Amino acid sequence: MVKGLYFPGFSEGDANPDIGDSAITETCGIGGFAMAAAPAIVQFVGGDAADALATTRAMGRITIGRNDAWTIPALGFAGVPTGIDVRKVEELNLLPTINTGIAHKTAGIGQVGAGLVSPPWECFHDALAALADQIRKPARGAARSGPESRKERL
Repeated sequence: MVKGLYFPGFSEGDANPDIGDSAITETCGIGGFAMAAAPAIVQFVGGDAADALATTRAMGRITIGRNDAWTIPALGFAGVPTGIDVRKVEELNLLPTINTGIAHKTAGIGQVGAGLVSPPWECFHDALAALADQIRKPARGAARSGPESRKERL
């Protein structure tokens, strides 16, 4: 569930769980990863300028680099953190922060607020396990070595 602010007349009881489409933009550095670039908007999701700076800095710890096409003046024109690295998420025990709209639980009503959410840990645990499995697999067509492969050739 999203933690955030609701439009007048709406509350947590009206909210649908986050559907995840905002998470896609986070992978390229838009949204929670770039909060330091939009301190006025951070108030809309329940924070302040210091929270925005801290969030962007923290997200820089779990990404593979920075996108210099989108720079942040408040951070010395550093690029926004970009490319979530599942290994760093796990190593640092730090989930991505996602800026998202809060949809009403009843289809057709639309957005009732906005806030922050993090994806479930299972996404990262499963992704890291799949990555490890993929790395352990021998490359297709690669020559095998060891006693078993010698016996097979005989």
